[in-house]
Amino acid sequence: MIKTKLGIIFDMDGTLWDSSEGVAKSWTEIVEQEYRDRQEVTSGEIQGVMGRTMDQIAAALFSNLPEEKRMELLEKCCENENAYLRTHGGVLYDGLEDALKLLKEKYHLYIVSNCQSGYIEAFLEYYGFQKYFEDVECYGNNGLEKCENIRKVVERNGLTDSVYVGDIQGDYDASVRAGVKFVHAAYGFGIVKQDVPRVQSIPELVSTVETVFGNL
Repeated sequence: MIKTKLGIIFDMDGTLWDSSEGVAKSWTEIVEQEYRDRQEVTSGEIQGVMGRTMDQIAAALFSNLPEEKRMELLEKCCENENAYLRTHGGVLYDGLEDALKLLKEKYHLYIVSNCQSGYIEAFLEYYGFQKYFEDVECYGNNGLEKCENIRKVVERNGLTDSVYVGDIQGDYDASVRAGVKFVHAAYGFGIVKQDVPRVQSIPELVSTVETVFGNL
């Protein structure tokens, strides 16, 4: 008999935390030195591009630079961002750790994000959350789309059923392409057009996930 292994795969930004203010500060430090056409990157701009892949973010924020130059600037911004978040953290959504403790009792927890390498690790290190998550994957590690990284996590961890928790339409689209269930973190940065399970706060995840998995 095959043992059931249920996994919850989390998006990062707009789902687990809001790091936009810290990211904006750290990027502004680099932009002021390296990019004369801009003096500041705002938290609103960062929120507007969160969830996109890193090359898409660079194109959106540094559009008048040649691709090679914008990617060089992006790399410097991301390095400074990781260092900043490792020492300052971000804003966790209310009730996150309590919910993780409860979910960990029944499910296997993971993170998949379109972020740069080191970003998820900065989050885990600052809050000591390594104990909750068994595996992570991101665009910065391999250049793969989110749907492919969701599949990688499902396959290499031998999950028999899984749900992706995210806050924007792209998260839902990735979950469909990856063939996993989906829960919309409606407290986050975006909307999802489809009729899907939604939570208005982190604590609601505990009962909602049980429903999604059929109370297994």
